[in-house]
Amino acid sequence: MKKRIFWTSLTLMVVLALVAGCKPAPTATPAPPTATPIPPTATPVPPTATSEPTLEGKLIIFHAGSLTVPIDALAEALQAKHPGVTLETEASGSRSAARKISDLGREADLMMSADYTVIDELLIPDFADWNIQFARNTMVIAYTDGSKYAEEINADNWYEVLTREGMVYGHSDPNADPCGYRSLLVWQLAEKHYNVPGLYQTLDEHCPPENVRPKSVELIALLQSGDMDYAFEYRSVAVQHGLKFVELPDEINLCCVEHADFYKQAKVEVSGKEPGTTITKTAKPCVYGVTVPKNAPRPDLALEFVKFLIGPEGQAIMEQQGQPPIVPPVAGDKDALPSELQSLVE
Repeated sequence: MKKRIFWTSLTLMVVLALVAGCKPAPTATPAPPTATPIPPTATPVPPTATSEPTLEGKLIIFHAGSLTVPIDALAEALQAKHPGVTLETEASGSRSAARKISDLGREADLMMSADYTVIDELLIPDFADWNIQFARNTMVIAYTDGSKYAEEINADNWYEVLTREGMVYGHSDPNADPCGYRSLLVWQLAEKHYNVPGLYQTLDEHCPPENVRPKSVELIALLQSGDMDYAFEYRSVAVQHGLKFVELPDEINLCCVEHADFYKQAKVEVSGKEPGTTITKTAKPCVYGVTVPKNAPRPDLALEFVKFLIGPEGQAIMEQQGQPPIVPPVAGDKDALPSELQSLVE
């Protein structure tokens, strides 16, 4: 009995010793990660902005009638980028547009003229500080398939065709619209270029006052209705409205700086800055100008539009509309420009 108890006790002691010797090793602590996480209190670095700032508000534009179609295209492209911007546009002859600001005191964010000198003569320095030349144009004679002698007229005989019995042709008002005084300048240059004495007077006599309209685009409806056979227009306007046109020689169509000295021979008198005064307009290449008037309600939006207009996208739109852009655009007094525009022009 005592032996059984002894061996039982001994066996129990051996088992306990073996259990104690087989205790599992402690779990190893994992190594810390190599990347240090941002502490909860740290402020993350914001990503670099890649989109343009959002623009909102109303933009008021007074512009030459010949810019109506391009401005519609520019507005559509601008609003695609900035849906919050609305445009209120008003077309007229460029001189009339300038007088809305200078004489009537109307507010506009932008004034866009078919002749950049209108801004210089009627708005600077009292109503605007600067002027950017941004596009060109060319004078043509527009017509339709229904115009008399449409199959016969060309760059060599147009003046003979227009002065035939029963012909109806017209131009815009020289005192309201640059296209009007440019038409008269073309007539003067034609007299010299074709060496036909008295041609200017003859063309003037065959174009009665009822054939003159406030702005050149108003003549389009007369051509399309058949009430007028031919109209002196900008090439861009003829292209935009699907009209046929006579391409005049470069020596008289006011397109090219190469012929600037020849152009200078032609001059016409138009109404001046003050009632009863006149301004002499000397022929020069057709160049468009833009400015932001001093009374602009939203000059910030206006400057953004100008940057868009003279930037690559705006220039492409002008080219598509038949008006070659001036690349880079030009300013007579670059120092007068807002700082954000100075690097964009010459």
